[in-house]
Amino acid sequence: MIQRIQTIYLLCAAGVSAGLTFVFYLWITDAGVSVYAKDDFLYLGLFLGSAILSLLSIFMFKNRKSQFVLGRLNIILNFVLLGFFVYQSLKVSGETAVSEKGIGMLLPIVSIVLLALANKAIKKDEDLVKSVDRLR
Repeated sequence: MIQRIQTIYLLCAAGVSAGLTFVFYLWITDAGVSVYAKDDFLYLGLFLGSAILSLLSIFMFKNRKSQFVLGRLNIILNFVLLGFFVYQSLKVSGETAVSEKGIGMLLPIVSIVLLALANKAIKKDEDLVKSVDRLR
């Protein structure tokens, strides 16, 4: 169902998770080296996992409940990713490896907002179908 608004939100979330991670750096180290998500397999895996969940959720349009659950799992995955970024930027040790934070650390927040909007639209569709079923 490409014409539904949740599909647009999910495509944008997949684009943010998969495409923009290669464009924006996550942080700059003390040596002045920009660190991208492709440089660390954990971050790359979490970003690509989020993109795959978004794309998988698009193709589950016939089963709105599972689409909603996949959206929630994707939101949790992005919160985990955001937690890793906060941990990385606020290391407890004396010297931190992160000297300047990049815009890439905000990408999970953008993805969470888009996924929440998609889940809201999915819920609205589910409520509409339930109300029509009551009339039959």
